[in-house]
Amino acid sequence: MKISSIISLLVLSATLAQAAPDRVATVKTTVNGMVCSFCAQGILAHFKKHPAISNVHVDLTRKLVLLEERKGKSITDRDITEHIKKSGFEPLKVERLKESFDEAKKAG
Repeated sequence: MKISSIISLLVLSATLAQAAPDRVATVKTTVNGMVCSFCAQGILAHFKKHPAISNVHVDLTRKLVLLEERKGKSITDRDITEHIKKSGFEPLKVERLKESFDEAKKAG
């Protein structure tokens, strides 16, 4: 009985480990200091070039940067934070969302 439970857990763990790289995550970052479209363009241009990012949206009104990771790719919270700081802005919060990029973009 115990052996079958252990085997089931191992199979489940292996399945989840293989499934994780295929997920597409949406990352929401609250950024302080973005006030104009020029500010947004710098952030937008950088993240569009990043190999792990498939979509970027900057919302100046809500002071948000939304990122959609490419399937099987990932960007770390640290990479996000460092880039935003280098761009002259203050990242306040980085969140991994359950909702899709489009849903997060429409929310408000």
